[in-house]
Amino acid sequence: MDKATVDSLQSIQAGNQYSYEELMQLFDHLEPVSIDQMIGRWRGAEFVTGHYIEGALATSGWYGKEFRDAESVHPLVYYADKNRTKTFQINPMLTSFHPLLINLMKKGYAHSIVRAVKGLVGTKKYTARLRMQEHRGKVSATMIYDALPICDVFRKIDDKRVLGLMDLRGMEEPYFFILERVLE
Repeated sequence: MDKATVDSLQSIQAGNQYSYEELMQLFDHLEPVSIDQMIGRWRGAEFVTGHYIEGALATSGWYGKEFRDAESVHPLVYYADKNRTKTFQINPMLTSFHPLLINLMKKGYAHSIVRAVKGLVGTKKYTARLRMQEHRGKVSATMIYDALPICDVFRKIDDKRVLGLMDLRGMEEPYFFILERVLE
């Protein structure tokens, strides 16, 4: 790995501004992760890239993801309370990546709306699974949504963080996010 990539890894932080090209180059240099390495609870965060989804997850109360095993994945874990101490899982089938809904999710009151409808959109069922799949020349753990054309491909930043690339059918550029392992 070249010095620029090593420097990028040491300073990569959610909330920092990156271009699509910078994140794609970094993603391509990172090592794959196994399914076993993904098992656990992960807190998610967004990058500032100008992607149309940017801001929607954080503002609406997104916590992260939970991987129990290869067949048992909660892809959308959200904060269940205003103080952000409890969580619940959202059924991805009841969400949309339509730009109108994404823009609504970016509003300051979005987390209040999500909490208010948690009885309608919440689920205890697992709605995704993990598989080892090839993407951009490397085989790595990939989360596949059960009912949506979405794959989240993961690459290792370090022992406690992974870079995620969300590949949604019809989306021009992938959406990048970071997951940090939660030690319980």
